[in-house]
Amino acid sequence: MSAEELRLLESDRRQVNWQRWGPYLSERQWGTVREDYSEGGDATWSYFPHDHARSRAYRWGEDGLLGISDRECRLCFSVALWNGRDPILKERLFGVTGPEGNHGEDVKECYYYLDSTPTHSYMKALYKYPQSRYPYEELVSISRSRSRTDDEYELLDSPCFDDSRYFDVTAEYAKASADDVLVRITIVNRGPDVAVVHAIPQLFFRNTWTWQCTDEGCTLPPSMRLQDGVVKTNHESLGQMWCVCEQTLDGAVDSSPDAFAWIFTDNETNIRRHPGLPSESEFFKDAFNEYVVHGKTDAVNPAERGTKCGAAGMLSLEPGASATIRMRIAHIDEPVIAKRSGGDAKQFASLAFDESFDQTFAERIKDADAFYETLIADDLSAQRKAIMRQAYAGLLWTKQFYHYSIATWLDGDHNGVPTSETRKQGRNADWRHLFNRDVISMPDKWEYPWYAAWDLAFHMVPFAKLDGQFAKEQMLLFLREWYMHPNGQIPAYEWQLSDVNPPVHAWGVWEIYKATGKPLQRDRVFLARAFQKLLLNFTWWVNQKDPRGKNIFAGGFLGLDNIGVFDRSKPLPHGHLEQADGTSWMAFYCGSMLRIAMELAEDHLAYGDMASKFFEHYVAIAEAMNSMDGTGLWDEADGFYYDHLYVDGQSIPIRVRSLVGLFPLTTGVVLEEKIVDKLPGFKKRMKWFLDNRDDLSEHMTYMELKCPDGRKASKRLLAIPSEDRFRRLIAVMLDEDEFLSPFGIRSMSAIHRDEPFVFDFGGEHHEVRYVPGESDSGMFGGNSNWRGPIWFPMNFLLIQAMKRYYDYYGDELKVECPTGSGNLMTLMEVSHELERRLISLFEQDESGFRPSHGSDEVYQHDPAWKDLVLFYEYFHADTGKGLGASHQTGWTALVATMIRNQNEDR
Repeated sequence: MSAEELRLLESDRRQVNWQRWGPYLSERQWGTVREDYSEGGDATWSYFPHDHARSRAYRWGEDGLLGISDRECRLCFSVALWNGRDPILKERLFGVTGPEGNHGEDVKECYYYLDSTPTHSYMKALYKYPQSRYPYEELVSISRSRSRTDDEYELLDSPCFDDSRYFDVTAEYAKASADDVLVRITIVNRGPDVAVVHAIPQLFFRNTWTWQCTDEGCTLPPSMRLQDGVVKTNHESLGQMWCVCEQTLDGAVDSSPDAFAWIFTDNETNIRRHPGLPSESEFFKDAFNEYVVHGKTDAVNPAERGTKCGAAGMLSLEPGASATIRMRIAHIDEPVIAKRSGGDAKQFASLAFDESFDQTFAERIKDADAFYETLIADDLSAQRKAIMRQAYAGLLWTKQFYHYSIATWLDGDHNGVPTSETRKQGRNADWRHLFNRDVISMPDKWEYPWYAAWDLAFHMVPFAKLDGQFAKEQMLLFLREWYMHPNGQIPAYEWQLSDVNPPVHAWGVWEIYKATGKPLQRDRVFLARAFQKLLLNFTWWVNQKDPRGKNIFAGGFLGLDNIGVFDRSKPLPHGHLEQADGTSWMAFYCGSMLRIAMELAEDHLAYGDMASKFFEHYVAIAEAMNSMDGTGLWDEADGFYYDHLYVDGQSIPIRVRSLVGLFPLTTGVVLEEKIVDKLPGFKKRMKWFLDNRDDLSEHMTYMELKCPDGRKASKRLLAIPSEDRFRRLIAVMLDEDEFLSPFGIRSMSAIHRDEPFVFDFGGEHHEVRYVPGESDSGMFGGNSNWRGPIWFPMNFLLIQAMKRYYDYYGDELKVECPTGSGNLMTLMEVSHELERRLISLFEQDESGFRPSHGSDEVYQHDPAWKDLVLFYEYFHADTGKGLGASHQTGWTALVATMIRNQNEDR
């Protein structure tokens, strides 16, 4: 067992709190729903913009640059910078908001997650800071002037990185113990001339006192003060921490007393900028900005105390030179610290940076390497190893403290912004029970600094191999009574908790269960706990999303934004939409619950009844989808499943060829006959169905028994399409003129490039066209992008489906890949080909070109940039360029799972 695995074990057993400190500090708290106290509750970006962030205290969280915090975000650490030219101190990441961006909100910074262990015993991240004035106004004005058909204007499109005139700022963290965190900030001048940078590593408490919060478990305000060169912090529940700072320049320690001087203020709103908001101090949150940028020495507290402090210093660096700032943040009761310092701050300061400091970093880096050697196969290429390592780093860095109490947010705090009756009946008013205060895996800590229920299930698949306990806890968290609605709905995301994400939670639970133990050593208690709550959620779906009671579902939004003709998150003026994907998702849900129930029934036969329930429900859904009486969703002429508009007693097919019609492929369930034999009740009821409903096999794959390739284990397959329909769908999916892109499966068929689908309804003209990159549609706001690009989550499910079908058919079923090529492949080979295409997005070819980097010359050729891989939200289907949120490592980290699975399948 590696040292990191031992730390994980100690953490799981609650023996040592190794995960108390981590990357839990958000990268954007401004412009979020939580911080929106506007009257209508719909002006999120304008109510708390970036311009306010430096001077207004947040209510529900904090943000910072390259930062960390404890898991309750009580005490935070981050880095602030100033190049002598910017109008403000760089304390947090900047980006354009939804109304400002031509394709929605978008971060305009260059930063990278380079490494992390699951316990965050070692972490590393990089920020590239321009030496010229940061182009705040230019980024906004140009973004606003561009249309939806134009590319986004990025920071690298401006001249601020010309001639490599920037600083590389690397933050590293290493834990000497659970409550002894070592910090190393290294700043390198990449430019051709001497350059000056001000650096202010800073500590601050999350403001809970101003609002007189009743949900924090603390009554006393925290404090920090300077004594003998050591910052002493005190918090009612966190206890007392000590922090010291040291600076080195090109390896030599600068011991001058004013090299880095501690300055203090309070994390309070500047009421001069924001009159009318609560504040309890004469020293404000933006004091460091005033002190460093404007030279106002009276902005900071001369008494050297407060709730925010920083070590302020100025570095002058020759070209290529570096400076290192070392810090140590430790709990005074940490045994080693207490023993070595004897409780004396001066003694702690004298010992903080002895030889053990760099030795600890070396050991933690070695521990990280050893941990990943157990996770990443040695026979992989160096490129693939690096891709996996960075994907895992991004996944781990995107854990965030998330706090949102709906009742308090609606009603307002005792000393907060007054709220109106209108607000209390507005956004999320029917979720008053919801109380979130947890570390959660985010899609992206800048563009999506809030959870999304279906994203999370995909995040946990690669997470299961990194930290299985965390993966299980995350899945259970969303099923707890203070998350799940009493009616059984799982909260979608903070903008609209009642919106409908695809029901992937049961699938995620099953995948994590399989990934976190060998067959006879898996955690069935976890499985049973999840199953009980999932029953409630499944019932909500059946009761709420099957309007005609015919097992054809109108799921609504389902996360696929603008993939269809209509905005699926809104009711139609006439009739309702019967969704091929919504109905397939429910069959997918049934299949996952069936597998879970059968697994649990091996210990408790009572679960066999639930297995029968989900088997029969799956069959009912498949029968409804395949019905040939005009009410089903299969189109025999086209060989495809379509959404239907049901209006005035008629079902009208909406013939858009998209992932919606391919998704029935993902619902197949393979059952081993030997498992069925163990469940006599289930087997008896299944046999009755097989004997009495043999008509079903005409249009669906209905539990046919096979023993492929001479294997001993006989298997049954339950699937929506029959074998004939399966082959027709696969032919469409693998057609390069339709769905098969050089980089995976498109979200919409390329036939709509020149043949848009046109539909006139209710006096309105609707048109759907294939758009391989950023969408030209504003149907679902600025971030509607499901009309062509490559998305990892749906590709992952299709790849899994190919492997399941192969498990059933074996080598006897082969298909053309690509369609029309004459090249026959087994379905396992097809899955590997799809994985190869998706992985290639991040791999350099022989010329060094990496598709996800697009045409950015600096990324493709500059040695300081070309190995920095970003895991985007989605990808241009024709070129492979990364698009959308640049740091949505969450579900795009599935690339690491693809690399791992492909290697294991060989």
